[in-house]
Amino acid sequence: MQLFIGNKNYSSWSLRPWLLMTHTGIAFDEVKLRLGCTPESEFKQRVANHSPAGRVPILIDEGFAVWDTLAIAEYLAEKYAQKHLWPAAPLLRARARSLCAEMHAGFGALRNHCPMNIEASLPEIGARVIAEQADVRSDLQRIEQMWAEQLDKQGGPFLFGEFSIADALNEHDFIDFDEPYRKAPV
Repeated sequence: MQLFIGNKNYSSWSLRPWLLMTHTGIAFDEVKLRLGCTPESEFKQRVANHSPAGRVPILIDEGFAVWDTLAIAEYLAEKYAQKHLWPAAPLLRARARSLCAEMHAGFGALRNHCPMNIEASLPEIGARVIAEQADVRSDLQRIEQMWAEQLDKQGGPFLFGEFSIADALNEHDFIDFDEPYRKAPV
């Protein structure tokens, strides 16, 4: 099994299935591609060989390509049912899927104004963006609300008690919610 990804520091889409597979011990070969935007870039050429979407991540298993983080997660949950990648209870599983779908499709303002860079510490820039962008504050408040509510309900240490797809796709362990945005005017 191969997982084609971009840079885990800058690409949350690449990081998510990598986290899921690494944390749960699913064996895979990591194929890192240097991100590139032009049609003639090596990235676009290699990705086009496996995915009509033209983006990473891409999971190749038995010569079959699965792309998109949610599709990869669902495929792995079915293939490795014994690993219990979703919560066992139907209502919790539905809630986990809802949180994943919201994280996957939502928060456009946050993505637009705060591109991912795990290695950077730019508190003054973050504070300025939060102060100037009400939609970013709203996105951050919603993320914190959904994670805090779920952690409170399940008691942690992960969103549904035990590590699941929801943790990998929501990446809450990587975001440090400091106080600045809470103090910003809403």
